[in-house]
Amino acid sequence: MTPPPQVIGSTGGTSHAGPGGQRSRCRTAENITGEPVDRVLTGWATALAVGAPWPVLALWWDADRAGYILASGFRRPVGYVWLTDGTPAGEDEAMRTFAARLGLDPVLDLQSLDQLTRPDPEADARARLRGLLAVLTRAGVALPAGLSPGEPADRLREAARVQPDARQVEWAGLRDAIRAELDAVDSSRLGPWMPWSGTPRARAVALAQLAAGLPLTVRGLRRRSGGWVVAGALLLAHGGLGLVCEVVRPRD
Repeated sequence: MTPPPQVIGSTGGTSHAGPGGQRSRCRTAENITGEPVDRVLTGWATALAVGAPWPVLALWWDADRAGYILASGFRRPVGYVWLTDGTPAGEDEAMRTFAARLGLDPVLDLQSLDQLTRPDPEADARARLRGLLAVLTRAGVALPAGLSPGEPADRLREAARVQPDARQVEWAGLRDAIRAELDAVDSSRLGPWMPWSGTPRARAVALAQLAAGLPLTVRGLRRRSGGWVVAGALLLAHGGLGLVCEVVRPRD
């Protein structure tokens, strides 16, 4: 039985996690990047799925469209889109893949999902998402109270703030985020081994990578093996990067 997926959503967004009865967690996310909301949520869902033992489902909507994205491990995400008036704008195969990855009933659930891919003048995009959630409820997925598809970002944030285990994350910008991650690595046990640290350990690692990468590359070229060539090239590149960092790094 596939565990219930984690769910996130946007204009603001929702996150519901819960393999088999575990307490759910909520997050809200507002798209302030200027990127299409489905692209932003694809990145979020994929990142969460890689580090989680269950799939991640992202529900999204904006002024023109609505849809979902399912990410599971390292597999390619699958999704579906409806226009604001509910007109299907996705591929039928995506729904079948969606059902298969979540282990949904291949008859009852798939029939209900198939209805969501057919024209229906009475169903807008919000109704389509609710229909999707109705099917997923049978698989154990339920959004916390107040977090409903189509709600504006302000209402979603207010509803999410009162949920158990809710956490607010402020986005300080890409550069600041990367700098924070690098600082965290520098202060860890791995810091002295990183190419940019300029330590004797980092220099030794760079030389070892060059020494190992060169024969691997030669071996791959002789055997016409792409795998060996790539492995050797990566070692050479990483080793070369370490030595370049050593040369250009300002001296204290």
